[in-house]
Amino acid sequence: MDFLNRKDLNISQHPERILQFGEGNFLRCFFDWQIDILNEKCGLDAGVLVVKPRNTPRPLDLNSQDGLYTSIIRGYDDEGLLRNEKRLITCINREISVYSQFDEYLAAAANPKLRFIISNTTEAGIVFNPDDKYEDRPQSSFPAKLTRFLHQRYLDFKGSAGSGLILIPCELIDYNGEALKEIVLKYAGIWELEKGFTNWLLSSNTFCSTLVDRIVTGYPDDEVQVLTDELGYKDNFITAGEYFHLFVIQGPAEVQEALKLSGSGLDVRFADDLKPYKQRKVGILNGCHTALVPVAWLCGFETVGAAVADSRLSEFLSRLLEAEIIPGLVSPVAGLTEAELMQYAESVIARFKNPFINHQLLSISLNSMTKFKTRLLPQFLEYNLTNGKLPPLISLSLAALAVFYRGELDERTWPVSDDEEFIELFSRLWKDGAQPNEDPSLRAASVASGILGLDAHWGVSLGSMAGLQEKLTENILSILRNGMRETLEACL
Repeated sequence: MDFLNRKDLNISQHPERILQFGEGNFLRCFFDWQIDILNEKCGLDAGVLVVKPRNTPRPLDLNSQDGLYTSIIRGYDDEGLLRNEKRLITCINREISVYSQFDEYLAAAANPKLRFIISNTTEAGIVFNPDDKYEDRPQSSFPAKLTRFLHQRYLDFKGSAGSGLILIPCELIDYNGEALKEIVLKYAGIWELEKGFTNWLLSSNTFCSTLVDRIVTGYPDDEVQVLTDELGYKDNFITAGEYFHLFVIQGPAEVQEALKLSGSGLDVRFADDLKPYKQRKVGILNGCHTALVPVAWLCGFETVGAAVADSRLSEFLSRLLEAEIIPGLVSPVAGLTEAELMQYAESVIARFKNPFINHQLLSISLNSMTKFKTRLLPQFLEYNLTNGKLPPLISLSLAALAVFYRGELDERTWPVSDDEEFIELFSRLWKDGAQPNEDPSLRAASVASGILGLDAHWGVSLGSMAGLQEKLTENILSILRNGMRETLEACL
């Protein structure tokens, strides 16, 4: 079977209206997938020029398949039906390397049809490097490369207002558009570029902040032969992701109009502020992950899917959301109703049940102490303040987390991954001075006291919270003596 190519498939290219920094699985399964749908359904007529922003070797690039590749979107839809959709993505025209094709990169700035710049250069991509110089070919950091490109466009079009671009970064940092804009302006200043360029940046270009949400598993190594037989062609760039997707853009109305979103069926939302959506995602999606991991692992499960298929763990998540997480989000997440939060929560549970996502609990467990603080502690404190008592299920999850960091239970062992300070802390709490016939209640109390005494980490004095040390000790002791499942049953 041959590789993909446009000639054999009689597929033409769209005008290059989008410059995309990043060739990875996420952008291709999230952003480019959406652009392909907009081209088909809404007449966007936008081709993508992909810029490889890093100088890393690859045996093949997207040009080897004329920019064509297959997306595989799988999971439960809004009606609860399991979907498995394969789509040939045709919006990418070509890929260039900014390192080996720097002149071609700058030449793209003169394209009068260019309208958008998209990026996903990882969380570490939007950073300032003081060593970057204007004359570098190329600069090392993404914002410096971008500044050089934008200045070239300013020169090519003599600073005309209509030559400005819409910039939509997708890096996973808060207010990514604002952060990117700030660094670009900083480079303009230290490079002593003309004031007219700075004025053009501010008046003619639009930097949007975004929130992106889709699990992308990437190249399906274990299914390649089966998929090749189904598709009838070889594809080195197949990318797989879940059915759920959400793209929230903080930007003016003209961005929505420029993307021609009307009638697309895509879940792309425009908001004056991303904060409510970020709080919702962190509290519900990420919070559920963090609460589930130690409880499910200690019950003997290894993946999210297997855990939520268990009736009692499924009930644990449902009660956790309805009673402890969502009520704590209604007030802080201004602009989103409790019904909207519940609807999102239902979609999260459906995502957890996706049989095509093999999400390992141990991989999610990385840095769980910090994750518990950012994802669950706010709802823990809100519940306690509102109800005058401890949230039973978040409290149980904290106890399970303490036992999880022990790294062993009932002759079963596992690796724990976190900052060294936490690894050393739990090693000391669980093992230092331990005796073969030691009373488990004393060790449980010591561990509970040690965790709650981390005021600098928690940012609040949990040790002084009425009844918390006793409850944490009780839950830890129960897990040690009776097992996680029996302890969970008692809580439910």
